[in-house]
This record gives sequence, structure tokens and C-alpha cells, in this order.
Amino acid sequence: MADETLLEKVHELSDLELAALICLVAQEHCIIDTEPDVIDDLTQELQLAASRVFGLSNAVIDCHQHTTLDEFAQAILSVEHSPTGSDSPVNTRQESYFLNTPAFGSANRSPVTEISNDNKTIANVIIAKNLDEAPKQVQIQALELMRTKRIYTRTSVQNAPKRFLFIALLGGGEGPRLTKHLNDYMFISHFHDPEDGFPNLEDMYDDGNSISSVVKKNPVHDIESSSLPRISAIDIELLSDLADDAVVSIELKRYQQDTVSFLRLHRAVAGGISATASQHLDKLAKCLAPLHGLAYATPSLIGLAVRKTYLHRIQIVQPEKERSMQWGSDVDAIAALLEGIGAEDIIEEVLGATGAEVPL
Repeated sequence: MADETLLEKVHELSDLELAALICLVAQEHCIIDTEPDVIDDLTQELQLAASRVFGLSNAVIDCHQHTTLDEFAQAILSVEHSPTGSDSPVNTRQESYFLNTPAFGSANRSPVTEISNDNKTIANVIIAKNLDEAPKQVQIQALELMRTKRIYTRTSVQNAPKRFLFIALLGGGEGPRLTKHLNDYMFISHFHDPEDGFPNLEDMYDDGNSISSVVKKNPVHDIESSSLPRISAIDIELLSDLADDAVVSIELKRYQQDTVSFLRLHRAVAGGISATASQHLDKLAKCLAPLHGLAYATPSLIGLAVRKTYLHRIQIVQPEKERSMQWGSDVDAIAALLEGIGAEDIIEEVLGATGAEVPL
């Protein structure tokens, strides 16, 4: 069981910081969703959280439909021991997230492009903004990076650090938006409401400046001069060991499996529930236990894990493919039934908040 000092530090974390901590403890990766108009603010908030809270290097790649594999590979590398300010893990909006390395030399190349890949390493935290807009081959490359913890550049093979977190930062939308296997590989998903604020950005200024003025400034100086991280590598290792030792009773295991079965058989769910999702559910429930000062999982922790594990995985069925259509149901009636229903509604219905409850 974690000591009181560590638990106090955990309880002081924001929702974004807690999501990152859970993924670091589980050695998994996540999806962070928010409104499109605040995605830039959220990017800087995540960068500050990585540096201030966990003391980790970070890199940002701003994905779009024309993002190439070379751009992706270069953007996730951080430059070590570089005195130039433009090599900072935090990029201003005026700076490009892509560190281009053209095949032929140029007299106007920046200091970043002149540094060999041998002096670079994969950042601890990679924030892939608008990853759902990237081409399929880039998303496949991201999946390969998470699975193998290495990436191949034109001149070398780069290995990911031991503490490695890949965040897919998405702006708006419902249901799975990444490629099928990449979406299923993501451990958890979390929606950050802009009304919850950006604590690290706001804390940088005590004079009451607006967020709009915060994002115009580069917070690199604050990061470089920050004190020791609030959550150290030792803390993460301890929580990881406690999660491995957390106990899930037979009764809770049955409840967990019944929940998965109810989700899989729900009439609004298309494609069922994958085995990977079930494994992630079990892992998340055990990771949540030490964060609450427990050595065992509880029904409420199972419910919380279900909400975070399946929110990005559940796909709503098309009315014409709903299973009751096989027995002559009216497609218009089915469409009216499914109108407005989302993954969150299905989860709450299965857990008993709005409908039939899984027996415990």
C-alpha cells in the first residue's frame, strides 16, 4: 500500500495529470479528447504537466492529412545537450512541430536540422495532435512505435526510453476515429472539458493574465527552471509494483466478465468488444487500486475502469445492421431508437445508472 505522502501527491493531480500517471504506471498509452478550439491550449498544458509533474522530456507533432513518415519520425525525436532555444520540447505556435531534414543541404537550415540523429533520442512523452487526421501509414507507424518501442529513421534506429507515453490528442467527435488496431491499442481515453481549466498554464502567471496571453509566450524558461518533479520515477515504480500485486477476487472477476458480456451483447454496439479491451480493463482496475490506497479492486473501481477503457472503443451500429432487423424490425423504428445514443450512454446503461444493471 502506498504511503500517505504519495497518496496526497496523487490526490492533488489534475484529471490530465492523473490520466498520464495511470498510463505511466501501466506502461500504456492514451487518447485525450477536447473541444477543437482549445486543443492548442491543451497541448501546452500537457507539455507543462510532463515537465513539471513528471520531469519528462516531451515532443509534439501536429498531424494533418499530408503528414509524412519522415516528418513523424523527426518530430518525435528530442535533441540532447543543445544550447539553442528552438530545440526546446515546448514549441510556440509560430514554430513548426516538424524538424525537416531535406536530402540536399541548404544554406538556410536551422541548427536543429544540422544535428545528427545520433544526438537525438525519442522523447519520454509524445503528444500527437490531431492524430486522427494523419494518413493511415502514419497511424500505423505510431502503432508500431508503441508496440516495439523503436522507430527507424533514414540513418539509425531509435529506441524509446523506459518511461514512454504516447498521447493521441484529438479535437471533438464521437466514436473510434483512429485506425482500428491503433484505436484498440490505446489503454484509456479521457475527455477534458475546457471549463475544467488548464492548471499548469494558469499557475505560470499570478497577475491574472488570460489564457490567450499565456499561449503566446513560450513557457520554456519556466520548465528549465522548475524544481524537482512532483511524481518521481521511484513513485511510478512503486505504484506499478503495487498495481501488479493488487488482488481481484473471484466475485469481482465474474462481475468484470459479466460487464464485458453485457457490453458485447448490447443491441447498439457494432463489432463487439475486443480481447485487448478486456485485458486493458483488468489492468486498469488493478492500477486504480493503489491510487486509492487499496491493495484490492472494488466494484466502484471496476465501474470507473469500464468508463475509461471502453469509451473510445464502442462503435454504434447502423440501423440497417442492428440485429433485430434479421427478424423483420422496421428500420425507421430502429433509427429512432438509436438516435442520439453514444458510447457513454451504453456504458451507463450496462452499469445500471440509466437501465438494466449487471448483476454483482
